[in-house]
Amino acid sequence: MHVTVIGPEASLFNGEAEAVTVPAYDGQVGILSNHAPFMTLLGRGTLTVKHGAEEHRFMVQGGFLQVVSNRVRVVAEQVAPA
Repeated sequence: MHVTVIGPEASLFNGEAEAVTVPAYDGQVGILSNHAPFMTLLGRGTLTVKHGAEEHRFMVQGGFLQVVSNRVRVVAEQVAPA
């Protein structure tokens, strides 16, 4: 699946991934390839994007996550590499 992580000033990640774990406003959410369409508000915590042995981590707070057609978009109010 294709994942994009966008902050207020720049895009921090744009690439392929096998799994995404995100802090939603009401708890952790895991997204795998071919996930059903989904949208949630972000909480505060660590966003993890996994692709093979590679793992990218970001601290996020506020914003939303959207999953549509094997594309994951994370638009965060605050985001920084963890």
